[in-house]
Amino acid sequence: MDQAQQLRNIIKMNRKKEEEKRARVIAVTSGKGGVGKSSVTTNLAVALAGHGKKVVIFDADFGLANVEVMFGKMPEFTLNDVVFKGRSMSDIITEGPAGVGFISGGSGVVAMNNLNDFQRTLLLNGLAELDSLADIVLIDTAAGVSSGVMDFVAYCPEVLLVTTPDPSSLTDAYSLVKALTLRQAREAVRSKVKVIPNRVKNEKEGEAVYQKLNTVARRFLGTELSMLGNIYYDTNLERAVRAQKPVTLAYPDSKASMAISNMAYALLDIQDKYPKKHGISYLFSKLISVRNL
Repeated sequence: MDQAQQLRNIIKMNRKKEEEKRARVIAVTSGKGGVGKSSVTTNLAVALAGHGKKVVIFDADFGLANVEVMFGKMPEFTLNDVVFKGRSMSDIITEGPAGVGFISGGSGVVAMNNLNDFQRTLLLNGLAELDSLADIVLIDTAAGVSSGVMDFVAYCPEVLLVTTPDPSSLTDAYSLVKALTLRQAREAVRSKVKVIPNRVKNEKEGEAVYQKLNTVARRFLGTELSMLGNIYYDTNLERAVRAQKPVTLAYPDSKASMAISNMAYALLDIQDKYPKKHGISYLFSKLISVRNL
């Protein structure tokens, strides 16, 4: 049996497991760093957990590990320990605030090109386990349009794009939408992209940020974006970041917390309308297939 056939068999086996339990997978991304992407991810996770959902953050920003900083915890294990040391996925999940789990990707995903068949099996089996452990997996990607970022974003059925009113942030957000549109056209896949204007003064400014981005995406790419919600500029958010606590827990009545809570409600409502879930193991099956076949 050749390597390609072995991989196809692994993917088929994991698809059967996915039919039993699939986590909802949402990528949180941005065109540039410093726009509050990881803060949105961690606080949204806490808000969703408050609705009784089992939420796990997969930290795919390998260079910065912002989720660890936001939660004030260092994980004992990373994805490397699943791939190279045979640990189970439950072993490497670090528990954060409000019962939110998070996983450090380490260099395990970066090294996917060089995994042998046994290591790929360990990875896919571990991710199938994660599907059974979580209701929602939020993937905190790196910023920008590198191939590593696009690998994750292209195969996620739902993408949250964080931007700010800053012109350079909007330009970089458009670049990401363009790269995603071109990539998905080649791969015959599609994501629902929802914009989150962050650090806006008011609802009017947030709407203007969304309309600017959506207008150029529609005109030049033929792509329609939607808006999930605004996050208003709030000094409480900055205080929470310095204290390494989610603002949704440190200042639950703040403007930022209320905005994030509203977005959690909206996401849960969207799930009711679009119940199909692909699962995290399916996402990685596609990544491995593209990188190795």
